[in-house]
Amino acid sequence: VQLQACGGGLVQPGGSLRLSCAASGSIGSVEAMAWYRQAPGKERELVAGITSGGNTNYADSVKGRFTISRDAVKNTVYLQMNSLKPEDTAVYYCNALIRYGATRRYWGQGTLVTVSS
Repeated sequence: VQLQACGGGLVQPGGSLRLSCAASGSIGSVEAMAWYRQAPGKERELVAGITSGGNTNYADSVKGRFTISRDAVKNTVYLQMNSLKPEDTAVYYCNALIRYGATRRYWGQGTLVTVSS
């Protein structure tokens, strides 16, 4: 299984970006997908998650600004990020819980989001 993330870049404060992450390979079913981020000198933290049933959860710091969604047919998860702040600057990683026989967790390669004027 591979997770391919894209959509990062440089954006000014108040701007928007949309990240996407597609899972490919031997996939029986995608149980859940999520976005994490890691800023320099900080631990990786959960940003948002979505289950196969469509239930979502968000870190308090992004509620009302970020929206996670998924395309179950394409095994793709999206993160729409609005009203970006400098403190959102981090490497964003997608994560998927995938069942193919056993259930395993997979990580994407990370995409850098920089919020700066």
